[in-house]
Amino acid sequence: MVISEIALVSAFVVAFTVTFVSIPSIVRVARNKNLFDKPSLRRSHQRQIPTLGGIAIFAGFTLAAGIFMNSYFLAEYKYVSSLQYILVACIIMFFIGLKDDIQAIAPHKKLLGQILAALVLIIPGGINFTSIHGFFGINEFSSPIVSMFLTLFIIILIINSLNLIDGIDGLASSIGILATAFFGFWFYISGNKECCLISVALFASLLGFFKFNVSSGQYKLFMGDTGSMLVGLLLSVQVIMFNELNISNETTEFHINAAPAVSFAVFIIPLFDTMRVFIIRMSRGRSPFVADKNHLHHCMLKLGFTHVQSTLLIVFVNICFITIALLLQNIGIFWLILIILGLSTALSLLLERTVKRNGKKSKINTEKLNQ
Repeated sequence: MVISEIALVSAFVVAFTVTFVSIPSIVRVARNKNLFDKPSLRRSHQRQIPTLGGIAIFAGFTLAAGIFMNSYFLAEYKYVSSLQYILVACIIMFFIGLKDDIQAIAPHKKLLGQILAALVLIIPGGINFTSIHGFFGINEFSSPIVSMFLTLFIIILIINSLNLIDGIDGLASSIGILATAFFGFWFYISGNKECCLISVALFASLLGFFKFNVSSGQYKLFMGDTGSMLVGLLLSVQVIMFNELNISNETTEFHINAAPAVSFAVFIIPLFDTMRVFIIRMSRGRSPFVADKNHLHHCMLKLGFTHVQSTLLIVFVNICFITIALLLQNIGIFWLILIILGLSTALSLLLERTVKRNGKKSKINTEKLNQ
């Protein structure tokens, strides 16, 4: 259907243009109102940077989605009736994130906002997991309550894991771009244009933001909680759709086996890093929710890589995991997840060992210079 392709291209242009054009004005307003992310011991930057990039991402995505996600462009598709609830959930997430970026709110209040946005997607929106593809012998859920709680958990997990890796220039947006490109491409070739439009609008918004995020110029800014939580929410929507559309291999010749494991590979960096830092914090007798500098990207910085170099290397590793998952998708969900976790753990331990070894060498060299 030609009109669907026109909608996809138009959505890309609108989302990218709105995001890109709006950022300089947002930065100027942030400066005038003194809305900065100030340097601190747990921050990786050395100067004050505006944190309202999520406003531009929100504006780009919602305008593109609001214009082209309608029955005229996408009348015949499964998720068209759910699209309005995606926008409602985005609005909830936007205001929670914006409030936190301007004036920090308590973690439990932030969590309640995330739960509310997720429930809008699940209950009226009908966006939820109905199957885990035979993982542990379970296919379709016998109870909608189980389905709802699993979906709620996954949405909250993805939102917060993406929020936690937003610690260096370009990393969260790059992971978002990679994941959205993967899901969007699959949605397109499998004929699910309404899902693809969500991916295209988010992909274009993140591209428009990325240039300013990695820049060292006068309009540099961060996406903040406004952006990271919004992007996490929209990525979780794509994960659910991707898994639901791959339940039956009769629906498309582009069926993905072990879709849950492939989804896990797509998000391996934020998910594994979240699990890793939580384990490290608890093993040291600290709360898992107290911020520190033990994330993977902090390790990269300790090894002397720049922000952009660290981001590119981490994204490259993420691409390798996706490739491995696609190549091994026929071995089964359990074994594929086990392989992904095993490789992730091995790479993490290697990175930590390298950081410790370099730290010892640096300390020895410092002592020699002081003698």
